[in-house]
Amino acid sequence: MTTTPVAADPEAIVTDCGRRAAAAAPRMAAAHDHEVAAALRGMARLLTEAADTVITANLADVEAAERAGTTPALVDRLRLDRPRLDAMAETLRELADVPVPPADTVLEERPDGLRLIERRRPVGVIGANFEARPNVVVDVASQLVKSRNAGVLRTGGAALASATALMEAVVAPALAGAGLDPDAVVLVTDPRRECAVELVRRPDLVPLVILRGSGDTTRSLGLEAAQHGVRTLAHADGGGVLYVDRAAPVELAHTMVTSSLDRLGVCNRLNLLLVERHRWDEVVPGLVALLEENGLRASLPPHDHPLGHEWALDDGREATVTLAPADGPADAATIANRETSGLAATIVTADEAAARDFLDTYAGTGAFWNATTRLLDGVKLRRVPETGINVDHVPGPRGPVVFTDLCLRQFVVVPASTAIGVPDGM
Repeated sequence: MTTTPVAADPEAIVTDCGRRAAAAAPRMAAAHDHEVAAALRGMARLLTEAADTVITANLADVEAAERAGTTPALVDRLRLDRPRLDAMAETLRELADVPVPPADTVLEERPDGLRLIERRRPVGVIGANFEARPNVVVDVASQLVKSRNAGVLRTGGAALASATALMEAVVAPALAGAGLDPDAVVLVTDPRRECAVELVRRPDLVPLVILRGSGDTTRSLGLEAAQHGVRTLAHADGGGVLYVDRAAPVELAHTMVTSSLDRLGVCNRLNLLLVERHRWDEVVPGLVALLEENGLRASLPPHDHPLGHEWALDDGREATVTLAPADGPADAATIANRETSGLAATIVTADEAAARDFLDTYAGTGAFWNATTRLLDGVKLRRVPETGINVDHVPGPRGPVVFTDLCLRQFVVVPASTAIGVPDGM
C-alpha cells in the first residue's frame, strides 16, 4: 500500500487517492461473489492475526487523546480492544455470507413487446469522511467491497494511527489476497481538514461522499459538496427519544432507559426522555434517581437549551439526558418531530392504541415500541455494517445505509423475446 507524503498539497493528495481508487474501480465492479467473500473473510482473519499491531496503534491514538483532555465518551468512540476487534471480525464473516440482490429485476413485460428492467450498478468511487471512530474504516471498507465499489477514506488526526494500521494490516492485504486491487479502498494519510474539503470537490473522481461526524463539520462539508456537484450521504445529527406513556410499566421504562444509555458517545443513545404529563410526579423522581445511579444527570424544566440538544456531541456534558412532559403519544411524537433530528424515537406502553398513535405520528427514520433506539444501527437492525445513518427527508436510502444502498438505479428496456434480465432457469 502506497502513501503520500504529509508535506504534499491537500489537493494533490486527494487527487492522487481518487485516481488510484478510480483505476481500481472497474476491477472491483466486475468482482465475482467468491472474490468479495474471500476479501471479507480475509479482513476478519487479519483483524485477529494483526490485533496486536492494530491495538498498539490505537493505544497511541487513545493516549494522545487523553493527554489532550478529550472527554471519556469521545475516548470510548476511539478505543479498540480485542473484544471490539473480535466483534468486528464476526460481523465481517456474517457479511461474507449475506446474499447480494440480483443486479437485474424485471419490472414489467410491456404490452408493446418490450421488457422493463431495473438494474443496480455500482457508483464507482465513493468517498467517506469520518472523525475519531477507527472501526468505521472496516465498516465502510466492507460495505464498499460488498457493493462492488472503490473508495477513498479520510479521517482526522485523532484516529489516523488506528486507521492506518487497519488499512495496512487488514483491508489492503485482504483485498490483495482475494485477487482484488488493494487500491480499491484508499486512505488519505494526511490529517489536515483541507483534505476533507478537497474530498468533496472531486465530482469526476469521487461523485458520492459519505459524511459522518459532528453536525457543524458535516453540514459545512455538505455545503461545500453541493457547491461542487458532489452528492453526499450525511450523518450529522442524532439523539434518540424515549416517551413514557400513561400505560407504561415503570419497570419496563427503567429497563428501556438503561439499555438506551450503555454508550454515551453514540448518536442513537437516549437523548430526550418524554413523560406523559399526568404521570410526571409519579415517574420522574424514579427516573432521575435511575440516571444518577448510572452516573448521569437529568436536565429538567425549565431548560436553558433546546429540547433536542444532542448531548453526545457536547464535550464534557455527554452524561446528560433531557426530561420534558408530553400530552399523550401523538404530542410526544410531534415534539420528537419538531425538536430533534428525526433519528429515532420509541414509546414505552402496554396500550396498543397509544403505540399506534405514536408510530403513526412520528416521522423520523426509526420508530420503535418497547424497544431501545440503540437498535437503529446497521448490524443490530439490518445484520450488516452501516456506512452511516441518513435522516434526510428525501427519497433514497434512509436510516442505516448498507451495501444494498450503495448503487445507482438504471432502467433498461429490451425486447421481451431476449433472456436479458430474466433469472436463470425461468
